Amino acid sequence: MQTRSHPRPDFSIYYLSEQAVTIGFGQEIAPYLLNAVGGFNNLLHQQPFPGFCTTVPAYATLTVFFDPLIVVQSAIPGADCFEKVSAYLNSLNQRGKLNEVIPGDTVSIPVCYGGALGPDIEEVAGINKLTISDVICLHSSVTYTVYMIGFVPGFAYLGGLDGRLATPRKAVPRQAVPAGAVGIAGQQTGVYPLKTPGGWQIIGQTPLKLFDAMRSQPSLLKAGDKVVFSPIDLQQFNELSSR
Repeated sequence: MQTRSHPRPDFSIYYLSEQAVTIGFGQEIAPYLLNAVGGFNNLLHQQPFPGFCTTVPAYATLTVFFDPLIVVQSAIPGADCFEKVSAYLNSLNQRGKLNEVIPGDTVSIPVCYGGALGPDIEEVAGINKLTISDVICLHSSVTYTVYMIGFVPGFAYLGGLDGRLATPRKAVPRQAVPAGAVGIAGQQTGVYPLKTPGGWQIIGQTPLKLFDAMRSQPSLLKAGDKVVFSPIDLQQFNELSSR
């Protein structure tokens, strides 16, 4: 049995500001790039350079923030902060492995689809020439991958949406989307962790808290996790919400 090989991820470093650079690994949304970004992110946190502050991973990029005063005084080769940080990152890239699989948990998220909790499910069905039952079945029959957390704390961008559900964002965003709302935007699906404005097509809602500042891990999901949506009815939704 042959295994599918993937191209080696790019490793291009771009100046972002006096306090940050961005590493580009590729131009697509793909599991091998998720592993490349996550693997290098883990490696950098384990072996930080002088002045390193934090990172922000995305689909195919990793933004690295640093303290320029500490970096410029460090012994890393280079005439300025960009050269010094770039030299360190390139050296770390040559020593590390970019394709190690990111360990993650599998999280089951119950969703009550349609009705008042999923006001856009009919629009999603109509645009894609599907029935509401088709939408629910297609959306809940896939195991999704968390590629990044962003937009608001705890908002997970999920890859793996069935192409038959791809739907444009709403022309006029809502001023307030409730926490737990499950939406579709283009080729992506996700869950709103907090009440916030948003333009995703809302097809359902989960009673789970995706973000809770009081938890040891505030965000329920993290990059590399797998997500499965499980349909529930309104009674089950209300029972779980009251816990």
